[in-house]
Amino acid sequence: MISVQDARSRILSALTPTSAEIIPLAHAAGRVTATAIPARLTHPPHDVSAMDGYALRHTDGETLHIIGEAPAGHPWPGTIAPGQAIRLFTGSVIPRGADCVVIQENVTRTENHITLSGPRKPGQNIRPAGQDFTAGQTLLPASHRLTARDIGLIAAANHPWVSVHRRPRVAILATGDEIALPGDPIPDGGIVSSNAHALAALITQSGGDPSILPIAPDTHHAIAEAGRAAAGFDLLLTTGGASVGDHDLVASGLQQAGLTLDFWTIAMRPGKPLMHGHLGPLPLIGLPGNPVSALVCALLFALPALDRLQGLPGHPPTPRKATLASALQANDHRADHLRATLTPTDTLPLATPASRQDSGQLRTLALADALILRPPHAPRAEIGDVVDVILLR
Repeated sequence: MISVQDARSRILSALTPTSAEIIPLAHAAGRVTATAIPARLTHPPHDVSAMDGYALRHTDGETLHIIGEAPAGHPWPGTIAPGQAIRLFTGSVIPRGADCVVIQENVTRTENHITLSGPRKPGQNIRPAGQDFTAGQTLLPASHRLTARDIGLIAAANHPWVSVHRRPRVAILATGDEIALPGDPIPDGGIVSSNAHALAALITQSGGDPSILPIAPDTHHAIAEAGRAAAGFDLLLTTGGASVGDHDLVASGLQQAGLTLDFWTIAMRPGKPLMHGHLGPLPLIGLPGNPVSALVCALLFALPALDRLQGLPGHPPTPRKATLASALQANDHRADHLRATLTPTDTLPLATPASRQDSGQLRTLALADALILRPPHAPRAEIGDVVDVILLR
């Protein structure tokens, strides 16, 4: 039985990022850059006005003659002489000869003349060319997940396409005679399988491309055939059959398809029966069958693996701080991940652990805001103690 940290390190160490592909910028939100992104132009390309107002020489007198106007996209072709001004708008190119912009609120206009008030200085209300970035400047690094703000920056730098890592293709295999997919006939004594759809949603939200394989019954042959069917994917997630019971056949069944097993138990709760290995070149993470255990393990291990496949480091979820609303007993040798709700306060949020932590209670996980982290052998915690939590929302 190994620690959560050791298990995650061993999973990540064997993964390499997917290849690069070039996609339209309009489809790039949430994707991870495969190369650094340089600016293709200078922005702004000219000195432009930051305000609506009048372009002029700051050394001129109080009364000036207006010789024209230059809306954004229509630069004034000439040069301003002493005593002259050009009407400008936000984004207008500064005409030659001008060195400042006086905002319209500080101007009194009478037909084609203006009278100025307030101080004036060179560069006033002017955005110089290249203030934001210059051609050739690196704007975003490789291995960066693109946000909406990044998309705007890339668009401003005149990139219609972007090179990103291909979405990792993840095969999801649920096993067990007792389960059926939603809408299918449920066997006697059986249940509906929730894990495959929950995992597929989690993978989609995190940038992967999931495929749910047909449920494999509890036979070595069926599980081996399902493993062979996953060839060509970037990651195989199994759920169920990872424990040590007589009908937990995933490890032995997949070994018939060439599985090399790395480890199969972790000192954590929920989620002790978690496997890792390789089917030839295909990495495998074998998740428990209990729905809460499967999703908690996916959060701690599958999502960092998915990040690594997309070219990111694969860091675990970042813990936050909260205060306990109820006491917790001393922990044993396993790391606990307790479902809890969070209530905002003026300081740290208040974490209330669910009264029952059974790993089959999926509704409790759906209603939770966070997981309270309890390290192995943690002492008893009292109301008001500060604890680490992983946010779920």
